[in-house]
Amino acid sequence: MEEIIKFLFKNQDLKYRDFSIKLIPNIDTNSIIGVRVPTLKKYAKEINKDINLRNRFINNLPHKYHEENLIHGYLISLNNNIDNTMNELEMFLPYVNNWAVSDTISPKIFKKNLDYVYPYVQKYLESSLEYNIRFGVVTLLQYYLNDPKYIKKNNKFISKIKYDSYYVNMAIAWYYSFALVKQYDETIKIFENKKIKNKWIHNKSIQKSIESYRIDNIRKEYLKSLKV
Repeated sequence: MEEIIKFLFKNQDLKYRDFSIKLIPNIDTNSIIGVRVPTLKKYAKEINKDINLRNRFINNLPHKYHEENLIHGYLISLNNNIDNTMNELEMFLPYVNNWAVSDTISPKIFKKNLDYVYPYVQKYLESSLEYNIRFGVVTLLQYYLNDPKYIKKNNKFISKIKYDSYYVNMAIAWYYSFALVKQYDETIKIFENKKIKNKWIHNKSIQKSIESYRIDNIRKEYLKSLKV
């Protein structure tokens, strides 16, 4: 997509490129142009208004540059049709190769379609692809912790994840820390009964929840006692 790549290089910030390279050390540095997030989000909104350009870009996979992948994630997040959103996700997720792109994808339409989306999330959690799993975990964290009807299933699905990577494990720790904030009574049992076999995840989850201003001091002290 020549016009999009021209725009990206026109808005290149070399200092920000250096910063991005440090944040995402697991991808080819030559794939990072260095364009700031506000610029990318604004440009994604412009692309989203041009249906022909949007469709050509969405279907032009794989992308060469990291920033193209970020734009792709923003475009999926802007979609207001749930069927189209899921189709675009299914097509794009296998090409996601880092946490920054994975975490960029946050379709607001999920809020109105939680039951519809849930089986897809379960499939991502069971994937053999690192960033499919991370996307699934972060999606549970963002959209499925406010309603207590999901919490037991969520925790069960999370406990079955066997993919050992820093980016998956950190997402899981963030999930549990938010679960302790929003669904404490159900989630605390996991830590009391030492259901999390990975000690790093167990302790990092507690650490992150303790750092939250939404956990009272009594619970914080109790959580500290549960570290292993």
